[in-house]
Amino acid sequence: MLFLRKHVTLLALLLAGILWGIISLFVRQLSAYNLPNAQIVLLRCCISALLLGGFLGIRAPKLLRIRLQDIWMFIGTGIVSLFFFNLCYFYVISHGYAAVGGVLLYTSPAFILLLSALLFKEKFTQRKFIALLLTLAGCILVSGLCTQTQRIPLKIFVYGIGSGFFYALYSIFSKFAFKRYDSLTITFYTFLFASIASLFTCNPATILQFCRAEPRIIPWSIGLAFFCATLPYILYTWGLMRTSAGRASILVAVEPMVCAILGMCVYGEAHTPLKILGVACILAAILALSRSDS
Repeated sequence: MLFLRKHVTLLALLLAGILWGIISLFVRQLSAYNLPNAQIVLLRCCISALLLGGFLGIRAPKLLRIRLQDIWMFIGTGIVSLFFFNLCYFYVISHGYAAVGGVLLYTSPAFILLLSALLFKEKFTQRKFIALLLTLAGCILVSGLCTQTQRIPLKIFVYGIGSGFFYALYSIFSKFAFKRYDSLTITFYTFLFASIASLFTCNPATILQFCRAEPRIIPWSIGLAFFCATLPYILYTWGLMRTSAGRASILVAVEPMVCAILGMCVYGEAHTPLKILGVACILAAILALSRSDS
């Protein structure tokens, strides 16, 4: 119990990364029903907003109140960050560069460390720098990118870096919102604004047609929204309130490690020594940060 109390923030952030890491279980199933990526993103955001909004409306309606002059914070977390991150990330994946996308997405800790130092005066310690290098190395190794000779198109690279940058902005905008709002409030309005933006990229009527043709899409979509969006974002936002943005961003980098383990254990992907070394690098980064809250 003493260990749990001392490391509850660490555990919350790690659990958030683990839950994000199992997203392939749901996305692969929904893709098997021929549901396009844009519709999957919309379902994930809308269902999450409905689940969390309904919970807050019943249990804590005060948390739904925000000031009009603060709306820019939630436009930042929901549209500037979550929506544009999804656009960039799914563009890279849809063009057959999933491994590249996974690596470039986790340039986000570097952006967060830099922006946090500039905006919030967070210290860029030697331990954070080493953990960042271990994380980037681990992501490259588990993706298998270092064994590929395929040239990466410039547009794919730009969109991949964009996904990391926009992903990083969630932590930055959230830090501003923490001054006035609860983590649940921030998470709800993030999904609400992301849902509104997503409506302009796909036709909701198409989703209804898919659901009528294949009703099993509904439970899988709810599972995706709850386990890979609502719950991990609540955990990450809560943890972000209690530690530095740079440290939080590196801890949730357990996500690609979980993806790699799932790929090897569930989908029969190769158990290469480089992947195992990549997992070890990410674990080493987490261990390094678990010893200090700096």
